[in-house]
Amino acid sequence: MKLLKLAGVLVGATVLMGSAHAEEFTGTLKKIKDTGTLTLGVRDSSIPFSYLDDKQSYQGYSIDLCLKAATAIQKKLGLTSLNVKMVPVTSATRIPLIANGTTDISCDSATNNMERQKQVAFSVTEFVTANKFLAKKSANLKTLDDLKGKTVVSTSGTSNLKQITTLNTERNLGLNILAAKDHAEAFLMVETGRAAAFVMDDILLSSLAANSKAPGDYTVSAEALSVEPYGLILRRDDAPFKKVVDDALTVVYKGDDIKKIYAKWFQSPIPPKGVNLNVPMSAQLQAVLAKPTDSGEPSAYAAVPEAQKNQGKKK
Repeated sequence: MKLLKLAGVLVGATVLMGSAHAEEFTGTLKKIKDTGTLTLGVRDSSIPFSYLDDKQSYQGYSIDLCLKAATAIQKKLGLTSLNVKMVPVTSATRIPLIANGTTDISCDSATNNMERQKQVAFSVTEFVTANKFLAKKSANLKTLDDLKGKTVVSTSGTSNLKQITTLNTERNLGLNILAAKDHAEAFLMVETGRAAAFVMDDILLSSLAANSKAPGDYTVSAEALSVEPYGLILRRDDAPFKKVVDDALTVVYKGDDIKKIYAKWFQSPIPPKGVNLNVPMSAQLQAVLAKPTDSGEPSAYAAVPEAQKNQGKKK
């Protein structure tokens, strides 16, 4: 088994102590206060949300947002310092590790849906993407029907894998569906010809292609199989902890911080190869940032006012 790699960072020590001493904390907040440690679940290859760079350091868009939440948690608890421990997780392990208390927040690229909300809670949405597939341009695969009878791959433990399995049955596609341990392995299967297509969220597919040996060899389908809102994963039935995280993210969303964080990861060169994904903020994401929601219903993200769509095109 792969040994868990642990990384620690220290959130700034300047905190207002104030009334935190008088407040009685429960659940996750009490756990963090008692231990002085916040444990984040992070990913090895979810570029640009949560991944290992060439210096074996975890970073990404979701991790930046988690560190904003960490600062708010530290302030809420009145701690002079807070140790932030990063524990690598996969799509298959991230929910169980939140549920059993090993990690406190999963900072990656997790789809918030109603089925998962039966097991865990989600922060207000941090990103909105769509479920599509990546294939080699030479294969000329453009629609789901083009994949009939072929081998496709998705990542174990993801909603994408479940959806393509359901669609395979409903539409009698005759697919041979493989489950990869992570996004990097799934992409490698397409790269080496073991799978014709990789079904996953479009932003992750674009990121993997952009950072590959031959970015021009791949294409992402125009056809979207579903809308996918991302949220940070939290434990269920812990309203006080969720409120601190949601409030911290909402402050980020309402100010200039989110513009800087978004530009850093989606519109600037990023490690390890200095590739610029050059993905402008979508109208759906602009709507979520303006009016934060933790809804797991796709319909809450599909409808965007026409004026906002036009605004998104201008940026």
